[in-house]
Amino acid sequence: MYIVFASSECTPWAKTGGLADVVGALPSALVRLGHRVSTFLPYYRQVAKAVPNPPVVLQSVTVPFNYYNRFVRILDGGVRDGVQHYFVDCPEMFDRETLYGPPSGDYWDNAERFGLLSRAVIEACKIMGVPDVFHVHDWQTAMLAVLLRSTYFFDPVLQRVPAVLSIHNAGYQGWFPPRTMEMLCLPWDMFTFTKLEQNDTVNFLKGGIVYADQLTTVSETYAREIQTEEFGNGLDELFRQRSSDLTGILNGVDYTEWDPSVDNHIAAHYSATRLAGKKECRRDLLHAFGLHDVAESTAVIGVVSRFATQKGFDFLVAILEELVKQDIVLVLLGNGEPYYENLLREAAAQHPTKVRVQVKYDNTIAHKIEAGADIFLMPSRYEPCGLNQIYSLRYGTVPVVRATGGLEDTIDEQPFGGGNGFKFWGYDPAAFLDAILRALGTFQNKKEWLAMMQRGMQQEFSWEKAAREYVRVYERAVQNRA
Repeated sequence: MYIVFASSECTPWAKTGGLADVVGALPSALVRLGHRVSTFLPYYRQVAKAVPNPPVVLQSVTVPFNYYNRFVRILDGGVRDGVQHYFVDCPEMFDRETLYGPPSGDYWDNAERFGLLSRAVIEACKIMGVPDVFHVHDWQTAMLAVLLRSTYFFDPVLQRVPAVLSIHNAGYQGWFPPRTMEMLCLPWDMFTFTKLEQNDTVNFLKGGIVYADQLTTVSETYAREIQTEEFGNGLDELFRQRSSDLTGILNGVDYTEWDPSVDNHIAAHYSATRLAGKKECRRDLLHAFGLHDVAESTAVIGVVSRFATQKGFDFLVAILEELVKQDIVLVLLGNGEPYYENLLREAAAQHPTKVRVQVKYDNTIAHKIEAGADIFLMPSRYEPCGLNQIYSLRYGTVPVVRATGGLEDTIDEQPFGGGNGFKFWGYDPAAFLDAILRALGTFQNKKEWLAMMQRGMQQEFSWEKAAREYVRVYERAVQNRA
């Protein structure tokens, strides 16, 4: 099977979240299963710095808009792990400081930018080779599914080619003014509540959900959650209507990057059967945050996250004064909403022997926290999949999580021992604190704690299992379109 991925992000070139990790890892897992895969990514300024002057595959591809045309080049990004990568080069659209917009908000022309990306991929494939299935991701390339079933509806080359849409976060949908229909050369009869219209806007994600042949999300629980009013972000009724075409597939993890037995970012290597190196990693982590004379009986709690309400930082701030009364030290890495950045800096100043924070993202420090901490916190309001809890399991760092999305699917708490971590339900800071206290109580029972660490370290969340599930989704899409 030949599969074409269209995405706004892909590691190692362009990343703001987990979408990039999926598009960077899933295609190579599909190749290992015997499939042929190509990916298309915008030639952002960041990509151009990493891959300067790549070979030109197509010198000029025409992308029509209502009153004008734009012209893009298709560049050869090379083959990595068996996957052919292409870059869509349109400097006036993608040669910018950031992917989606400045800190103050989104770029005003994002509808044009990502509408162009979707149409450029279709046009390029008509010349370079039509796939058996298109796999598109989030609102940024959802328009590709819309275009296949509208603008290209009568194209004999594309009529039977299905599109699979993966929803990594239903909270981001791509809302644009009604004139976007005309700009993208879409018929106005698609600007209805049953198609692309929502609250008098053109909703890119909604269009993709309506017109894609199959839908996936990044965990089974999230697939159920987005069919509810709480998590559906206004699209829950549509998700329920398409529930028979909706599949939750838990993301995998790249264990060549996240495994303490081979990780080059940490002070010492270790494994589930040889744990001595974790103590050295703990000492190294404390040193990296300027903490000294921390007793072995003191639990080191780590956080690597975007500092935002969605990630549960309202909970963390609410319980912080009670938490620092416990025998713990708390180390945090990340950035995000200025409100939480400032509160955490203040907490670190008030409790310098208990709380340390680095307001930035640093990949090396992230690895050190996963390896050196005893407990990892993820109290997210919602978490479609989540990767850090899976990293934590492999590193023997026991997660404390809210039971939502992929956190619910990966973390198992048993009431009388067993399990691989701790969970809380509902949206209540007291429940979060209670889960941490349960973890701290178990931490003092070294035999039970060791068994919990080893259970987590021995679990496998590889991409091969996920890739096989995606293949089944592709096959259903192809069969239904035939």
